[in-house]
Amino acid sequence: MGKLINIDNGGTLTDFCAFDGERLLFTKALTTPHDLSTCFFDGLNRLSALAYGEEDVARLLQETDYIRYSTTQGTNALVERRGPRLGLITSSAHAHGALDNRGESASLLDTIVGERVRLIDPALDDAALDAALTRAINELGALGSNRIVISLDAADPAGAERRFERIVLRRYPSHLLGALPITFAADMSHDDDFSRRTWTALFNAFLHPAMERFLYGAEHRLKLHRTRNPLLIFRNDGGSARIAKTIALKTYSSGPRGGMAGARELARHYEVRKLLSIDVGGTTTDVGIVAAGELQQEPYGTVEGVRVSAPLCRIHSEGVGGSSVIRAVDSRIEVGPQSVGAAPGPACFARGGTDLTITDVLLLNGMIDPATYFGGDLPLDAERAENALSETVAKPLGIDPARALGAVEAAWVAQIVAGVRRLVPASDDAILAGFGGGGPMLLTTVADALGLERAIIPGMAPVFSAYGIGFSDLSQNYQVQLSEPAAATLLVARENLLKRARRDMFAEGSALEDCELALTILALDNGADVTNWNATEPPPEGLTGSLLLRLEARKPIERLKFLPDTAAVPTPAAASSTRRIRYAGEMHEVPFYRFGELAPGDTAPGPCIVEDDFFTARIDRGWRFRMTGNRDLMLNRESPN
Repeated sequence: MGKLINIDNGGTLTDFCAFDGERLLFTKALTTPHDLSTCFFDGLNRLSALAYGEEDVARLLQETDYIRYSTTQGTNALVERRGPRLGLITSSAHAHGALDNRGESASLLDTIVGERVRLIDPALDDAALDAALTRAINELGALGSNRIVISLDAADPAGAERRFERIVLRRYPSHLLGALPITFAADMSHDDDFSRRTWTALFNAFLHPAMERFLYGAEHRLKLHRTRNPLLIFRNDGGSARIAKTIALKTYSSGPRGGMAGARELARHYEVRKLLSIDVGGTTTDVGIVAAGELQQEPYGTVEGVRVSAPLCRIHSEGVGGSSVIRAVDSRIEVGPQSVGAAPGPACFARGGTDLTITDVLLLNGMIDPATYFGGDLPLDAERAENALSETVAKPLGIDPARALGAVEAAWVAQIVAGVRRLVPASDDAILAGFGGGGPMLLTTVADALGLERAIIPGMAPVFSAYGIGFSDLSQNYQVQLSEPAAATLLVARENLLKRARRDMFAEGSALEDCELALTILALDNGADVTNWNATEPPPEGLTGSLLLRLEARKPIERLKFLPDTAAVPTPAAASSTRRIRYAGEMHEVPFYRFGELAPGDTAPGPCIVEDDFFTARIDRGWRFRMTGNRDLMLNRESPN
């Protein structure tokens, strides 16, 4: 096999993982938001240096079978409300009201659409509709709309929107539409629900510009290196596909979904019945759950508290991460959701940033070594971190710096715990997995706060989302809602889905006959009632109520693999040295272990520090770590919390 490369683009750091059948190599690059292709190729150059001893990205790409890519850019954009100004044309005041009758969606609608809404009655005659639509588009453009969504609440929304589309194409030449793109909601989904269908189109329009510019630019640069296969985008439904066969909404939360793909394999490998995961990046912490070896999925997913027409894995994104801005506000410490990103970054990065982050705090606590952070490639400035702590927390609260450090750490941990509780109110029988650059940092502290006694730091924790997408296959997923469960209706719907799958998989270079097909029927009146349907057999009998027909067409491609746990007898680990840290309000000398020097079976109690090039973990008092055969750290509480 050739090499497999997985890339996960985050708000602060972009992660890279490569596998050649024997070796797993990984690295990171600082995300370059002004041009994402820069960090994309920075990381590939770093990977090639690890693989060959010198940078040779051309050789690396020519020896690579597949490049899978995921991103949190969409998630971060929505969390921070950064994106184009959208205009909305809909059919009635009642239809517009249906979009903002919930607290969260009302706030979101105000932010991304605001007053840029125009109502048009689809029952108007041709001349009146022509005039009304032309006037609405001109007015929305004058109000600053960068993109326009047209969504109609009609018995036949696709037919009604086609009538609008004919007028748009006649009145506005293609070069004008290129400057002000117009999306028709019925093109995005076949959902009967007006609100879900409209939000799907709005989110896709909001996310599309940045994704389009970068992804097609990156693919073009890869083609210049004559890569074997097109760049594959890892989607939020767990599959991968070419850019041209992936809508922008499918990139939302695709990075966190990659982490969940890895978490599922982790749970299956260690036979963990319930696994909670916290993927702590620079901007967000993404919380997920694996139960009985499976991910929990919603038939109609939730994006920023709003239902959309696409299925999504249950992941909660909390606006807190390693680069979240921390400040005192009204006598309390506020964490996030704003993030300093990689530029200017935390104050200690010495790149012009003055905001305090948890990275600055852990540097001042002594947990992070300024000389070895980020593999030694990013020296840290403790004096700048001290100034940020003093100006943003200590002075406003009237407390000394030592007390401020403890208060900030507690506030950051509490925000992580709150994010977990929003997804899983009770979790005392679970194992907590922490990954991402910040997941391992205070994992046992978070576990204590959740009342858990077991935790895991994956060996590939720093790039775990990139690692996780290496378990995906080439696939396409479809679903259609049916209000009439008659056999004839099901057969027609099945044939339509198979026709779409045949066309799309052909575009991916695979015949449908070479794919694995999974056809299922979900009874919407009873979400637990799922029926598997063989694509060559008659429809199942006895179906009633509203149904959701789903089809997955999957072509297996090369995947990553876990290594067995060969070390049955624990062996005391030898500490590399000691490190002086502030812990529980006091200074302590604690053992320090280099992750790369630990062998399967090595074990040691906390408090201690375990450090890798791209993560640092504090193992708290009362906990013990053990290195497994797959080079994961298993953490167990040995004494009462």
